[in-house]
Amino acid sequence: MNRRKIGESYEEAAGVYLQKKGIRLAEKNFRCRQGEVDLIGWDGEYLVFFEVKYRRTCDAGYPAEAVGIGKQKKICRVADYYLYYKRLGESIPVRFDVVAICGESVNWYQNAFDYIRPY
Repeated sequence: MNRRKIGESYEEAAGVYLQKKGIRLAEKNFRCRQGEVDLIGWDGEYLVFFEVKYRRTCDAGYPAEAVGIGKQKKICRVADYYLYYKRLGESIPVRFDVVAICGESVNWYQNAFDYIRPY
């Protein structure tokens, strides 16, 4: 199985996991010129942008560590566009979470990073 297919399967697994935790998914793999976000969903009043990271083992580092400042800026750019595209306005509370899958272990880091002005 190629890397993209593996990533898609774990993004799907993360979506199922989040739905069991009460997240109402709105989008999967939302793409635009600004970039891509793996999952977008609602957690109560919060619109949450999820980055899903998978590692077969944690020997080479934890998956959540792979969401560096560059990726965070890109996710924030996509979030800005998504709010504009869906006409949600700036009053919607937004959160950025990471779902890290290492082997069979799933960790959901809520509010994993703050909004970074991407421009």
